[in-house]
Formats: sequence, structure tokens, C-alpha cells
Amino acid sequence: MTNILEAIYTIVENPIFEIKSFYTGRNRANSVGDALENYIKDAFANSFHIKNEKERMKLFNDKFSWLGSQNNPPDIMIKGGDAIEVKKTQSANSNLALNSSYPKSNINSSSPMITQSCKNCEDWTEKDLIYCVGHTTDTTLKSLWLVYGNIYAASHETYQRIKNTISAGIDTIPNVEFAETKELGRVNKVDSLGITNLRIRGMWQIQNPRKVFSYLHTPTEKEFELVCIIPTDKYNSFDESSRAKVESIKKIEFSIQEQQVKDPNNPAKLIDCKLIKYLI
Repeated sequence: MTNILEAIYTIVENPIFEIKSFYTGRNRANSVGDALENYIKDAFANSFHIKNEKERMKLFNDKFSWLGSQNNPPDIMIKGGDAIEVKKTQSANSNLALNSSYPKSNINSSSPMITQSCKNCEDWTEKDLIYCVGHTTDTTLKSLWLVYGNIYAASHETYQRIKNTISAGIDTIPNVEFAETKELGRVNKVDSLGITNLRIRGMWQIQNPRKVFSYLHTPTEKEFELVCIIPTDKYNSFDESSRAKVESIKKIEFSIQEQQVKDPNNPAKLIDCKLIKYLI
């Protein structure tokens, strides 16, 4: 089974940043967004240099239980491991657009946003979630932040309360026909002819981790930045072999530090974390 430490090691050992040309040359990407998703898959599967597509597909089958659908989270699920959400920005500090899906501290199989295929892809009820945020130009990966949801987003109840309150308020509008929906609300037959419907959708955003954790890392003028924040208890839960692998990296551009971050549910409380950086 792979994990975030294996992915970090693979990225450090394979400095591939011209991702658009790397993946379009292999007919695997039509855009830099597609290239970023492929890059994350290859990092976790250690498959950057596998050119044979059948061999790569078999490796993905061994490592992953889910490789996502366009409109439903997550993008990737590791068999028996974490879930992964990939986000691309072309401005280093821009907010992340989450659209109708609010920020998540983790992923639950009971969520209405999860497809049935995803629920059934393996035996699971809850997974830790990694946000993989890549800052790109039209061709190049400039920085990659890997951050766990439970130190980035508040609990589900925080966002669900807002969503439910808005939905309940919409339901109080008199003399309209409401319909069942996974969105904030849906009103059918708004006009006298009954030919107009209204969909009411949430458009969630969350600040870029570069801003949220600016107290841990100051951006540099380096060609590439990898910044990863892992709760210490999560870090210690990984196989000893994976921990030993990243701790064996001797490159001067690579570092592992003990740090603390604010608890998203109570900023007065601090959470012990490992801050891993690779700046070249």
C-alpha cells in the first residue's frame, strides 16, 4: 500500500516539473490540469517512468480503489489508505474553488456527494483526506502543497449547519413547489405556466494553504516548492519503512521539522505536525 511519504520520496527522486510536456508526450493529458492529476497518481504509485500504459494501469489497480469522477469527490482513493483531492491554481495565493462541495476534514462513505460506485469500490466507512494543491503555469508545476483535511478544514458539522439553515430558510418561501435535491434547494414551476425551475447551489471556497499556513512557510524564489504538513500522530501511523525512506533523504534542499498548527475547530488548541519541505 502506498501513502503520502512514499509519494514525497518519489517526487524528490524524480524532479519532473514540466508536467504539460511530460504527459502530452505520452497522450495522457489535454491540459495542465489533466497533467497535474496524472502527476499526483504517478507520485503515489511510483510510476513516473512507466511508459507502457497497460503496465501503468495494472499498477494503479494494485494501488488505488477509486480514480474519481469529475463532479464528485474524492479524485483518488488509496486501497486501504487515504483519499486525495487534487486542486490546481494558476495564481500562487488564489482561493480554492470547491463549488457545491464544502471543505472536508475527512471523507465518509455516507456522504450524499459520494457516488455509489465510490461507496462500493472497497470496504470503507471513513478515510483521511489529503488536499494536493498545485500552483502551475500553462506548462509547469511551480509548487505543490500536501495538507491533511483535519488540520485544514473544520468538522463537517460546521459547514452542514450553514447549509441546513439556508435550505430550511428557502423552504419557508410560500406558494412554490419544492423538489428533493442534494443542492441547497430546488424550486419547480416558478411561473404561471410551470415551465421555469430554479436550482439553488452553494459555491464554496477555501483559502489557499499557502495563506492558511503562512506562519509555517515563507514563499521563496525557488524553481519548485514541495510543502507537506502531516499531523504527527498520522505520520507515526505509517509503516516504519515509509518513515525511514523519507528520513533517509540527505539532499540539502530537503527538510523535516517539528511544528504546530492551529486546530481548525478551536484555534486556541495546537496540533503537533511534521512540516516537510523540498525547495529547489
